[in-house]
Amino acid sequence: MRIVCIGGGPAGLYFALLMKQARPRAEISVIERNRPNDTFGWGVVFSDQTMENLARADQPTYQAIVDSLYHWDDIDVHFKGRTITSGGHGFSGIARQRLLNILQDRCNELGVEMRFQTEVADARDFTAGADLVVASDGANSGIRSRYAEYFKPQIDVRRCKFVWLGTHQRFPAFTFAFEKTEYGWFQAHAYTFDNETSTFIVETPEEVWRAAGFDRMTADESIAYCQRLFAPYLGGHELLNNAKHLVNPWRNFIRLTNEHWSHGNIVLIGDAAHTAHFSIGSGTKLALEDAIALAGALRSTRHIPSALEAYEAERKVEVLKLQNAARNSTDWFEHVDRYTALDAEQFAYSLLTRSQRVSHENLRLRDRKYVESVETWFAERSGLPKRPIPPMFTPFPLREVTLPNRVVVSPMAMYSCQDGTPDDFYLVHLGSRAHGGAGLVFTEMTCVAPDARISPGCAGMYKREHVTAWKRIVDYVHTRTPAKIGLQLGHAGPKGSTQLGWEDADEPLPEGNWPLIAASAIPYGPHNQTPRAMTREDMDRVLAEFTRAAAWGVECGFDWLELHCAHGYLLSSFLSPLTNLRDDEYGGSLENRCRYPLEVFRALREIWPAEKPMSVRISAHDWAPGGNTDDDAVEIARMFKATGADLIDVSSGQTTRRARPVYGRMYQTPFADRIRNEVGIATMAVGAIYTPDHVNSIIAAGRADLCALARPHLADPYWTLHAAAQLGYHDMPWPNQYLQGKDQLERNLARGEGFTL
Repeated sequence: MRIVCIGGGPAGLYFALLMKQARPRAEISVIERNRPNDTFGWGVVFSDQTMENLARADQPTYQAIVDSLYHWDDIDVHFKGRTITSGGHGFSGIARQRLLNILQDRCNELGVEMRFQTEVADARDFTAGADLVVASDGANSGIRSRYAEYFKPQIDVRRCKFVWLGTHQRFPAFTFAFEKTEYGWFQAHAYTFDNETSTFIVETPEEVWRAAGFDRMTADESIAYCQRLFAPYLGGHELLNNAKHLVNPWRNFIRLTNEHWSHGNIVLIGDAAHTAHFSIGSGTKLALEDAIALAGALRSTRHIPSALEAYEAERKVEVLKLQNAARNSTDWFEHVDRYTALDAEQFAYSLLTRSQRVSHENLRLRDRKYVESVETWFAERSGLPKRPIPPMFTPFPLREVTLPNRVVVSPMAMYSCQDGTPDDFYLVHLGSRAHGGAGLVFTEMTCVAPDARISPGCAGMYKREHVTAWKRIVDYVHTRTPAKIGLQLGHAGPKGSTQLGWEDADEPLPEGNWPLIAASAIPYGPHNQTPRAMTREDMDRVLAEFTRAAAWGVECGFDWLELHCAHGYLLSSFLSPLTNLRDDEYGGSLENRCRYPLEVFRALREIWPAEKPMSVRISAHDWAPGGNTDDDAVEIARMFKATGADLIDVSSGQTTRRARPVYGRMYQTPFADRIRNEVGIATMAVGAIYTPDHVNSIIAAGRADLCALARPHLADPYWTLHAAAQLGYHDMPWPNQYLQGKDQLERNLARGEGFTL
């Protein structure tokens, strides 16, 4: 076998030595444009987990790397004159040049041919005579560019400018430092990687970089500015630049993905295949693990196409996870100003958990004292005694209503009403979940008219009988439980007149369909009715139906009112440009598209008691080309806040069948985070939140004020009580009738028995 690796960075060198070790008779060469000792980086970072992977792959290389590592456990966050330290993180640094030399030496030892100072003008010079060509030539890969029509790269140029510098200042921990200037915020990422040198990366949004005049400075001038700015952390040492060959060493990070990783006998690895932002320190990690996976696939079969297919299938899964985490991390650092209003304790916690891969309980495993200090701080600011309390069990006040904790039973359609009337099923359904410990229990979307229903089984508030039925449920919750109960009002609009949820969901009824209305005459799906575009007369009628329902909600005694403006229902159909094609004052611009939903909200706010909160559920992203994005969601939230909304319930999608959401744990939480911290309004996070750890992480970081859980509450009405027992929080009130069960559960859990959520 003849293998040619084009690019002599960590990916190409490590793959070459692993393959030569596995197949000593193979002819393997590495072609690199630079000299062996050229490098324009400083240090690279490995986690303890990465080192375990290297140990399994090749012990001599692993040992040589270990002998050169500088290890640390702590992270220091410097912000507003405070230093917050968290331990137990387990990272190691090594000079990039030293890493390259180790890999080069191992390649020499095994007999890999290395050709330096060799330009690859045309990859076709190598493809013909090689069984396999490995494109390990970095993010600006010439091979990938040459075959771009096959690899289909997607390049996302990110917002911040950064420069990769060094210093002889040694840092006792991985260090993040934040400094405010008259132009905006700058941040430094610094870590020691040998006995005398540290990496020092300076990063700032490009608009701040330009406002500070960096686009008009020489490289030396801009570095001198950074040296003055971060002098408090440098101990008198200079910032060093080893990229003197570049007129401008500042760059924008490029997020790179490829639809395909191989073409014929050419395969991409490392930065040629993907990039991940340096703030999670995984670029070199991914490169080395690509090499391990590709070598493993080739050892498993001599059929190269099958090996390349297996390699790509294996690595894409892990890379996607890391890139999603890196996307969250990148977004955090691109919008540091979003979080600078937070106290230092919450700012640091938000930074540490920014990727959503590090959670509350994960931090506790690393540094229990640090997490307990955060919990104590959060409890005290919530008016509780100064002691560690899981953030999810702290009270949340809004207007004159105080929820006993931050867990919400999300509105969930049960499709079990007769002509809109909730019966005993709803009493048991909502009552049991109120007994289960949640701070707030919501009705399902309660429809304001018969033709506002999603299905014939949906709940309503359009007949006097409904008031009696709902009041019975509200009274039960208030009398028997500490929970509050909220009413969500909505109108199905273009998604109405469909079958029950466990039938053919979202599809029309086989018979007995009723006429539909919407912002525009656009059917939700190919089989759904085409709704009539609403006239002003329709708007007035629907507005009156909403206000009547809200007034009856007051009569029932609900604690909270939410207006449903999400998921493609009537009011949502006005908000999205995909479903609103009107050419009057209710269509066109975002402001116009919000006009009617705001009219409805304003009318409800006038009816709803001033002492009780009102929220709005929105779809923060349409997940479809041409639709609303989180940028639009921020402006929508601002308009609702100005109209009197107290909280935004942040969901996404379901506005069009063309939606292609990017699912994952807590996948909608970043939208709630952005709205909360940019708009300055309370938010409720919802979507793939299913563990107490998720809730505590979100609340402690200030990404949302409440967490709504749907499916977990369907599976376990007592989810919140069980979460308290699992976390060892014994002060959670249980129904008196169930206290013996509480004691037994807590004893079981203390013995390591019981269950986990």
